[in-house]
Amino acid sequence: MTPARPTVRLHGHLDRPAELTVAQLRVLPARRVEVSFDCRTAGEQRHGYEGPALLDVLRAARPRIDFSGRKQRLRFLLSVAGADGHRAVVSWAEIDPDFGGQEILLATSMDGAPLDAAGPQLVVPGDHCGARYVSAVTAVWLGPLGDPARPTA
Repeated sequence: MTPARPTVRLHGHLDRPAELTVAQLRVLPARRVEVSFDCRTAGEQRHGYEGPALLDVLRAARPRIDFSGRKQRLRFLLSVAGADGHRAVVSWAEIDPDFGGQEILLATSMDGAPLDAAGPQLVVPGDHCGARYVSAVTAVWLGPLGDPARPTA
């Protein structure tokens, strides 16, 4: 029996939620980035990552966002979860070409080594601190920020 490959669950405000393997992510157009960031436990890290832009992955899942204007996009957030329980938040505006336009990746390889067995890694090239680099990504949720003026239960 072959071991199951890790998958990434895309869910939330999407018309086409999905469970994708690293091999399926590799079908999307890949980007390559060379990064340097500070890791609290291991010091400065330098790596080359390759994989699809997070924006491309989400566009394929058809986000339920009104793209006719700009302001309504600003309230959407992404929560990215790793197998170890680590989570990071990215705003839609960071990846949207009309705003930050950052090439944040769901990397399928690191330093030329495929990540099929471990699962993809969230790579945030603009961050100097590596805390938003999430290894073994298991889920990406897209949703709107609630109204801060209203208390939640």
